[in-house]
Amino acid sequence: MNTLDSIVLFGYFISITIYGLWLARKAKTSDSYFRGNRKFKWWIMMGQSFGTGTQAEMPVAQTGASYQMGFATIWYQWKNMLITPFYWLLAPYYRRSERTTIAEILEDRYGARIAFVYTIFALTFFVFNMGAMLQGAAKVIHIASGGMLSSNTIVIVMTVAFLVYSFFGGLIAAARTEFIQSFLIIILSFMLIPFGLKAVDGFDGMRQTLPEDFFSLFNESSGLGAFTIAMLAVNGIVGITAQPHQVSMCATGNTERAGRVGNTYGSLVKRLCTIGWALTGVIVAAIVIKEGVTLEDPEMAFGYACRALLTPGLFGLMIAAIVAANMSSCSNFMVNTGALFTKNLYIKFINAKPSDFQLLKMGRLSGLFMSLFGVLFALTIDNVLQVFLFTETIAAFMGIIFLGGILWKRANRFGAMGAVISSFSVYYIINYLAAGKLQLVYKWQPDHFGWAMLAGFGAFIIISLLTRPEPKAAIDHFFDNMSRVSDEEGLAPGEEKPLAATRGKDLLLTDIPGWLRAERWKNFFSRYREDVFGFLISWFFVGVLLLLAWVIMQL
Repeated sequence: MNTLDSIVLFGYFISITIYGLWLARKAKTSDSYFRGNRKFKWWIMMGQSFGTGTQAEMPVAQTGASYQMGFATIWYQWKNMLITPFYWLLAPYYRRSERTTIAEILEDRYGARIAFVYTIFALTFFVFNMGAMLQGAAKVIHIASGGMLSSNTIVIVMTVAFLVYSFFGGLIAAARTEFIQSFLIIILSFMLIPFGLKAVDGFDGMRQTLPEDFFSLFNESSGLGAFTIAMLAVNGIVGITAQPHQVSMCATGNTERAGRVGNTYGSLVKRLCTIGWALTGVIVAAIVIKEGVTLEDPEMAFGYACRALLTPGLFGLMIAAIVAANMSSCSNFMVNTGALFTKNLYIKFINAKPSDFQLLKMGRLSGLFMSLFGVLFALTIDNVLQVFLFTETIAAFMGIIFLGGILWKRANRFGAMGAVISSFSVYYIINYLAAGKLQLVYKWQPDHFGWAMLAGFGAFIIISLLTRPEPKAAIDHFFDNMSRVSDEEGLAPGEEKPLAATRGKDLLLTDIPGWLRAERWKNFFSRYREDVFGFLISWFFVGVLLLLAWVIMQL
């Protein structure tokens, strides 16, 4: 890095830290720290969803996969493409719960023991994801800098950076800085492409250098057949519901629609950026052949391209963008980790009646402490993609009980516990038998995942039917809450929130067996118009992105 690069990079660090600390003055209560007082506008929600959902390991992993096997590997990241419209349908559930964490929602649905099991999973999820994010960014910067800085040193420096303003500012600082940093992530996604195309003489030069199947939107030779993509989609739709930061993604907007728009279209912006990552990998594959270079690790491809293609100043901007992708996600995760520990462990087992100041203090300290565990895990990671897929997989096992609890009133705590035990057990037994050794993170295999999910859903349904149902009063209260809009203002103390059906905001996915009754079909479009039209419009934009990717591969 030369002087100009250093000025750009440190200018970013200083600017975003000052901005984050300036925002921190607004985080004076535990609710403002954990949920931003639920006042974020839709564009902040989009930036938060995009920034939190887009981490530095993703362009690293996707570029590496495309460099090795072609553009069709985009489905590793696009596994959620075909289920993104469902985000529109799912987002209101989190806000209507009136809770801060998913563990609290599961306690309302199944009781305290299931909430405790989920809390342990969620803390582990955050640690693993923080580790993958930090190591992903470190790999890029290490390679791009020519090895001047070790990956572990970079991990530690980035951690200190995002901790500074997140510790004081909570979700207010995290969400608003994510909105700013999201523009840098977009720059990261497309900056290398024009320089790379020039280096390989455009698409014609690439096609003369690489096999034709490198330019397919879908092919079996990429290792991503129809079954694999289907399993990745199942992983995505079930797993996304239980990812512990979903409350902040969907429930912190000033209205339910702000949460819907933010989560759905922030995710679609990420799908757009994924095209840039995949195309960059194909370009690097052509460059290394042309230059006679060998990369020891496919995940070095993104960092190699940064060093080979970018001029002074732009190189510093790229490094800043990589750091931004990391800091935006880690800051959100730190706040959510603090909320999870405080609401579901501190209150339950340490201080049942804390003051708001004590909640705020514990949220900050516990978030800081758990972030440090993420750093320790980052220092042990070799393959970022496999860790990423692993965290998505264990989220899917927990997603069985979250999604199932919404879709089916008869689901109970016994079925939920059976689902968790069965899915995790089958997953590790199958992988152990295949690999011949026991390890924490196995390479993701679609058939292994499929059997584990089948076992989980089977246990969930069968055990729920064979055991006593949840108390009727608790179930009625839970689903009544889901049937009422959560953004109505001016209600008198004790006044019930209005029924969503009267506002056209009834939720299609609530208690799927209920669709066998005639009353669910009465006044269908007036009751469900927000769900129906938003869902269809989302599919339109999915189609636009698929068409765009196909057109690019025809050039």
